[in-house]
Amino acid sequence: MEFVMGIKESKTMSISEIAERKEEVANNNVTMRGAVHTIRDMSEITFLVLRTFEGIVQCVVNKSVDGFTDQHIKEGATLEVYGEVHLEDRAPNGFEIVLHKIKVLSMPSYDTMMPLPIAKRKLNTSLETKLSLRPIALRNLRERAIFKIQEGIVRGFREFMYSQNFTEIRTPKIVAGNAEGGANVFKLEYFGKRAFLAQSPQFYKQTMVAVYDRVFEAAPVFRAEKHNTTRHLNEYTSLDFEMGYIDGFEDIMGMECAMLDYVFQFLEKHYSKELAMLEVKLPDAKKIPAVRFDKAKELVAEKYDRKIRNPYDLEPEEEILIGRYFKEEYDSDLVFVTHYPSKKRPFYAMDDPEDKKFTLSFDLLFKGMEITTGGQRIHDYEEQVKKMEERGMDPADFSNYLMCHKHGIPPHGGLGIGLERLTMKLLDENNVRETTMFPRDVSRLEP
Repeated sequence: MEFVMGIKESKTMSISEIAERKEEVANNNVTMRGAVHTIRDMSEITFLVLRTFEGIVQCVVNKSVDGFTDQHIKEGATLEVYGEVHLEDRAPNGFEIVLHKIKVLSMPSYDTMMPLPIAKRKLNTSLETKLSLRPIALRNLRERAIFKIQEGIVRGFREFMYSQNFTEIRTPKIVAGNAEGGANVFKLEYFGKRAFLAQSPQFYKQTMVAVYDRVFEAAPVFRAEKHNTTRHLNEYTSLDFEMGYIDGFEDIMGMECAMLDYVFQFLEKHYSKELAMLEVKLPDAKKIPAVRFDKAKELVAEKYDRKIRNPYDLEPEEEILIGRYFKEEYDSDLVFVTHYPSKKRPFYAMDDPEDKKFTLSFDLLFKGMEITTGGQRIHDYEEQVKKMEERGMDPADFSNYLMCHKHGIPPHGGLGIGLERLTMKLLDENNVRETTMFPRDVSRLEP
C-alpha cells in the first residue's frame, strides 16, 4: 500500500533560493527547470535564458553540452538543466549557470519563429495584436509584471479586509433579477426560466450584512454595455465590501482610504521588483480630499472655463478636470466626489435627509477616472418600498431582496472597486484592456 505524504522535496532550486545563498552555492552544481525565454548564439558559446515564475536566469552553454544542439532547442521549450553556479554581476540576479546537461521536458511545434519577440524589454506592437496572441504576449516580463501587481492589489485588499473583521463571501453570478436596474444585462435561458449574469453582488452583500456585519468579495461582474471605449469592459473584477452599524457614508470612505493605503504599502513591500520594472510611482492614500458633486462641477467650470452641460452626472472630461484640479491644488491623485444626484443613483441609495435631490453616496476618482462607486444604503423596509414605488417599481418583484429589510438590517453601506481600472490608473496605462488578462468587450470573446 502506498500513501501520499504531502509535497515531495524538490530536487530543483529556484532563482530566489540561489540568489539568497549565492556565496554558499557558488561553484556548486544545481538543477533548475524553466522555459526558454531567448537564445543568444555567441559562436563558441550560447546564452540560454530561462524563464521561471520568479523571472529569468542566464545559462551558459558550450556546444558540446549533453542534450544541446542549435536545431534542437527553441524558444518556448521547457527544460530541466544541470550546471555549476558562477557569480556574475552582469547577469540577472547576480549569477549564471554554466550548464553540464540539458533535459528537454517539452518542445514547441512552430517551424519558423515565435509570433512575438517576447524577450524584448517591451512589446512594441499594437494592443490588438497583443490581445489576439495573449497566451504568447503574457510571457513578456513587463506583461507578466502587470498581473503580478494586480495579484498584489487583490492580496492586499483581502489581507486588509480580514484585519478589519470582514467575512469573505461568495455570491451567485447567475441571478433572477438585476441589482442596478436598466437593460444592460446579459440574459440567459435557465431551465425554462429567465435569468441574468450578475451586474453586481449588491443584493447579496446587503443580505449578508445582517448575518456577518461586515462582508467582502473579489469576483467577476457582467455589464451588457455596448460601449467600445478605453475604460469599459463587459466582464470585469469587482472588489466589493459592505459594512453594517455605520454612522454615515463617511465611514465607508474612511475604510476605503485605509484599505488603499494598506494595499499600496503592501505592493511596495512585496512587489518592488514589478513596480520598478514598470516604473510605477505609488500614490499617497493616507488622506484623500472629498468634495460635493455640485461643488466639484462648479470648481472645474470656473477654473477651466468649462460650461456645465449635465447637472445630474459627471462626463468623462469633467472627471479628468476634477482629477487635474485636485492634483494641482492639493497634490492628490485621488479625490472623493460625494452627494451624487438621486436621479442617477440606484433605488437602494439613501437620499440625503437635508436635500433629497442628492444621495449619501460617492465616487472615488483616481487620476481623473472613476474607480469606485459606493455609499449608504436604505435599511428601513418602508422607506425602501416607498422609493421603489416612486420609481415605478413593483416591490413584489424584489421580495427576496426585501426579506432582509423586512426582518431587520443595521444601518449599512459599501462600495465596489473596478480592479482593472484601478490597475490601469496605477500603471498609467491608456486602455483598460492592457490591465485585463483576457478582456471581454463588444468585439472580443477569444482567446
